[in-house]
Amino acid sequence: MKKQNMDAITSILTPIHREGHRWAVIFAAITIVLFMIWNPLGWIGVVLTLWCLYFFRDPDRVTPTREGLVISPADGVINLITEASPPEELGLGDMTRTRVSIFMNVFNCHVNRSPITGKVKRVAYRPGLFLNADLDKASDANERNSMVIERADGQDIVVVQIAGLVARRIVCDVKEGHDLAAGERFGIIRFGSRLDVYLPQGAVPLVAVGQTAIAGETVLADTTLAVPHHV
Repeated sequence: MKKQNMDAITSILTPIHREGHRWAVIFAAITIVLFMIWNPLGWIGVVLTLWCLYFFRDPDRVTPTREGLVISPADGVINLITEASPPEELGLGDMTRTRVSIFMNVFNCHVNRSPITGKVKRVAYRPGLFLNADLDKASDANERNSMVIERADGQDIVVVQIAGLVARRIVCDVKEGHDLAAGERFGIIRFGSRLDVYLPQGAVPLVAVGQTAIAGETVLADTTLAVPHHV
């Protein structure tokens, strides 16, 4: 029981991402003003400030390191698994891959992590709409930042950060040529959004629609189990 209580406290008292520092100050300042206007409003501000700290939490994760694993880059729910071509701005052609989409609501941790160990070969930003990220068409219509990560064996993974209905800020901290380790932080989106992962040809997902994923820990696929692709 004591360990469970400590785990619960640790899950709340985690460091926050640097993107949250400014927002925490803004929320706290608004709270002070609300208290000056009317005490009950101030307590609403307190709740919102605590939510802000919770939203930008940045907990440590224990990432599986076995070769061939593709790890979830985001916390959230697997809301779609389908065949689709990677974003055209990446220049990877029209050949389809299995796409695993992870929807993040405003209560999920929004820190994004690399699904594999490899080198960032391409980063491409494209402006767009701010539709509900839970919709299938959000992958094509919404603002997005796409990234190709290539492993040492030449296989690559495509990761796409997609803005959502209330998300107005996609942050990607890495550039082309950057080396990433599996589970390493590479960005964040605020406030409610989605990540798409395009698996290598033949890779079979090990997750199901409706399953909850944990960034840096949940295994999306194992490419050593991939089915050979025939053109």
